[in-house]
Amino acid sequence: MPEIAEVETVRNTLKKRLLKKRIVDVKILYPQMMESNVDEFKKNVVNQEFVDIKRRGKWLIFELDNYYLISHLRMEGKYFIKEHDEEINKHEHVIFQLDDGYDLRYHDTRKFGRMRLITKDMLDTCEEIQKQGYEPMDDKLTGEYLLSKFKNKRLPIKTVLLDQTIISGLGNIYADEVLFKSQINPLRTAASITLDEANKIITSSKSIIEMAIKLGGTTIRSYTSSLGVTGHYQDYLCVHKQENKPCPNCGTLIKRIKVNGRSTYYCENCQK
Repeated sequence: MPEIAEVETVRNTLKKRLLKKRIVDVKILYPQMMESNVDEFKKNVVNQEFVDIKRRGKWLIFELDNYYLISHLRMEGKYFIKEHDEEINKHEHVIFQLDDGYDLRYHDTRKFGRMRLITKDMLDTCEEIQKQGYEPMDDKLTGEYLLSKFKNKRLPIKTVLLDQTIISGLGNIYADEVLFKSQINPLRTAASITLDEANKIITSSKSIIEMAIKLGGTTIRSYTSSLGVTGHYQDYLCVHKQENKPCPNCGTLIKRIKVNGRSTYYCENCQK
């Protein structure tokens, strides 16, 4: 699943290709992907120009002349830019024809991705954006803030870190890495986290996400680049997908467990 670093990489790459391009037509081949009325979506998006591309958490926000198109890649969504006359792949579900002879195509094998067109005054009030928590790089993400969110939660800290209403953008990969760097066992309850540990989570999140963005994200089976950019952060993963490999700190073999149904990797010695 693309997480904050991967979505940021997609955003930066698309900005180089889409800005000042105009949408001349749109084909919606899988209407269930739309959170907006399909007919209104088509009518309103045609003749709109790409002004900017923003991001909030894992949401891509395409700024058009008069609207925002918000898009979530979910598990395996990808964007391709292809020549207009290239054959349409069976997994390409939304196709924006551009005025330069190319298409912006949304490809999603599992069809979990979602799109919605909103007016510009709705960006900060629409539910998808409004409910996002602070991002790892946000100065408002403090230890006190995390403790206020954690204090009544008896769920494992790994599960709570995946809650996008608390920290926006972390997913399974980076939650494992953050907990390892913070030396916190993923099965600890969120309510048991101390202020010092909350601050470690923040520091670790910032450094890991900044490095992952710099390296173009993590390219693994469930997320691969579709825009000519290959991530390299997988070369620096300490625990995620490292089952039975030695811990880089102590040499103990990395263990894989399930935490609320999610594969979780950690070092039993460093994360007691």
